[in-house]
Amino acid sequence: MFTTETVGLLFILILGMWARSHLVAASATILLGIRFMRMSFLYPVLERRAVEMGLLFLTVGMLVPFAVGKVNMKEVFHGFLTVPGILAVIGGAVATNLNGRGLQLLADNSHLMFGLIVGSILGIVFWGGIPVGPLMAAGTTYLMLQVIEWMTRLMR
Repeated sequence: MFTTETVGLLFILILGMWARSHLVAASATILLGIRFMRMSFLYPVLERRAVEMGLLFLTVGMLVPFAVGKVNMKEVFHGFLTVPGILAVIGGAVATNLNGRGLQLLADNSHLMFGLIVGSILGIVFWGGIPVGPLMAAGTTYLMLQVIEWMTRLMR
């Protein structure tokens, strides 16, 4: 019953609780529950669709201010004409590109996931960060790897 996977999930659960990261702790708890209830048939479904479902709910949460009238279209269009508004558009485009590259990095190197989770927890504990998900962390990792590769080529 206590396999390497179980011990790893327990470690992530403890780290999540220690860092007061409810999302990390809850995720580890759900996966441990699936393991202990012998419902491992759910793992492939979660592996294929959980990120997509999470992004759906994140997007819904971001759009609620529009739905309840906290932001009107005049403010939105005016926002596009300001420096912060223009930078928000550019930031959104750059971030989604990095997230896509980070997703590919994780697909090719799934062993990096544990490091991303530990790094996210360290960011929460030491810098008061918010764990918005492994995609942004993977995208940032991709960017850092590209910078290192670029610097290595430059120094040759």
